[in-house]
Amino acid sequence: MIVLHRLAHSDEALHLNPDLIQSVQACPDTTVRLTTGQRLLVDETPEEVTEAIRAWRAQVLAKAMGGRTTAVVAA
Repeated sequence: MIVLHRLAHSDEALHLNPDLIQSVQACPDTTVRLTTGQRLLVDETPEEVTEAIRAWRAQVLAKAMGGRTTAVVAA
């Protein structure tokens, strides 16, 4: 899950599954559109949302790899 904050509710964390995000745009407030059709207005910029998603995916992959950093080559 990534942590975002609804517009005008910056003291309340919103935990969101990034796999549900369809698009993020600024118009002028940042709007996150979900695959469910729901739209969320958030305090974060589109770049901050993108970075949160990237960091979350990197963490998931690192855990799935069990901390391995080298590729296994089949002979």
